[in-house]
Amino acid sequence: MVLKEDLILQKNTCSFPGERSDVVSRAILASAIERSFLKKNTEERLEGEVAEEMAQHVLNFFGFGERIIDNMLRTEDRDIFYMLEDLGILKTEREETTLYDGREWRINYWSIKKNYIALLMNDICIDMSSPGDDLNPYDDLPDDIWARVEPLEP
Repeated sequence: MVLKEDLILQKNTCSFPGERSDVVSRAILASAIERSFLKKNTEERLEGEVAEEMAQHVLNFFGFGERIIDNMLRTEDRDIFYMLEDLGILKTEREETTLYDGREWRINYWSIKKNYIALLMNDICIDMSSPGDDLNPYDDLPDDIWARVEPLEP
């Protein structure tokens, strides 16, 4: 499982802005995969190590980019990509062009949905903050604890 410290080290913040120029790290993608899987499957949980391996596998294709061509994937890779598409992490795109001889040519791409990953990361940060951070720790103490005790005489 990805630790809060790993996320903080990413950019000195727990959030991921999801802008086009932002690079999705392995820790962020693994956390997003875990979170998205948890949202879709309330009964099951994805192991952190599995999410880390999936994130590493996917990022080996994308590198620092955000879009790859589908032709470079093998069948087993494509299965992982389809699963991540179902989770909302990836999306498919298609371009069509007409060749010189009049035939239609389609090119399929895979893209990382950085805006959705950013939403998931913000949810993780909210969940990791403890619910009692805003509360005064002295509120639960009984009133008699504040009574002043007179010193004992020698």
